[in-house]
Amino acid sequence: MLDGLSEFCTEALKEHGCPSVSVAVAERGEVVRAAAYGTADLATGRPATPDTAYALASVTKPMTATAVCHAADEGLLDLDAPVPLPGADGGPAPTARQLLQHRGGLGAYYDWDYGDGERVHDPDRYAVPHRAPGTGFGYANLGYRLLGRLLEQATGRDLGDCLRERVFAPLGLTGCHLTRVYPGPAPSAQRYTPDGRAYPDYECSHPGATLGWAPAGELALFAQSYDRLLKPETAAAVRHALPVNDHLGYGLGWCLSSGDGPLVQSHGGGGPGVAAMAVAVPERLLSVAVLTNSTNKAARDAILRYVLEELAPDCPPESMTPVIADPSRPMTLPEGDWTGRISAPEGAIPLTLHVLPDRQIALRLADMSATTTATASAAWDLRASFPLQLPTADARINSPELGLYLRLADGALTGEAHAYKNGDTEGRLGNFLSHPCTLGPA
Repeated sequence: MLDGLSEFCTEALKEHGCPSVSVAVAERGEVVRAAAYGTADLATGRPATPDTAYALASVTKPMTATAVCHAADEGLLDLDAPVPLPGADGGPAPTARQLLQHRGGLGAYYDWDYGDGERVHDPDRYAVPHRAPGTGFGYANLGYRLLGRLLEQATGRDLGDCLRERVFAPLGLTGCHLTRVYPGPAPSAQRYTPDGRAYPDYECSHPGATLGWAPAGELALFAQSYDRLLKPETAAAVRHALPVNDHLGYGLGWCLSSGDGPLVQSHGGGGPGVAAMAVAVPERLLSVAVLTNSTNKAARDAILRYVLEELAPDCPPESMTPVIADPSRPMTLPEGDWTGRISAPEGAIPLTLHVLPDRQIALRLADMSATTTATASAAWDLRASFPLQLPTADARINSPELGLYLRLADGALTGEAHAYKNGDTEGRLGNFLSHPCTLGPA
């Protein structure tokens, strides 16, 4: 099995400038292949081994979801009870089930605290509704922040302790942890930018979405055994996925395939110095984990494709995350002017939008302006990115660009304004902050 894995991984790491990778395959509850290649720590030359723990980024979400579902099975919380949004001024609150499904109405968000004193002041201020709960899919780390808090309140335990006691220990996963700094029995992989700069240990405000660690073998075992902890009806609910696109849906913490072929259950993860993936084919009791220590996902994706083409050739890439596509189409808004506001935590920020010929968009924001070419998609009637920094304290930390995602309905443009940084080729990965945005004809 996978006789050429060593050569392929070595070449993939070299081609994509990735320091190391750990790969594991599990079948019927046992790790049948575990291998690691490259260097876990460039400064010391420490090699990666199958026991090396890697940061998981968003592959943490299914772990948190399992703990939430386990607590629900014990009657400690209700998946269908409302979970108040701390940043909202009223209106319907999402349920825990909707937050698990990324259908709580929250915007996209992440933040990173690198220990230099620069951190988002109050992440709860971004937990505001962008749409009514249950009306659409919107990938939301803040939803898992709320779920982590709910779990702590329901159990009286710290989130890391809760996952260890309810998920990792019962499954015998001694190398899995949720924490800022890996404290497990084996060394961890240092995290790197695509050009080889080491990240410091960092925190974020959404640990239940992001701060998991695991060796690849234990992650592969988790992916095919977590449902042993749940009641049968709860395990079935985990795999009941509402559609995201033609090939994928999202259940309670997992992305699930639809259409022909076997059910594929997966979750990807990416962040500062992290690219991770867990994939399971439940009916075959087969699972795969691929973990790398670079922000660049290219090596992870190439190695995962290589493994699955041999072990599960009827499970194509479109049957698993991170392919949640919203393909571009030409922007067709008529020429004209729009005025409105971005609702930031500090208050409303006025903006003016000019739709020009040839899909050009001119934006004026405070005393700044820029012009760019806009596109559209199935979900949005206008998508545009501008080299402008939103004039807020949080955006000034490390979010120098502004993205607008707007849809036209009832004569108004509504959607989201994103303050973000495009990658970490310079400096460190920045924060991603979402704000409701509304404009009307000028």
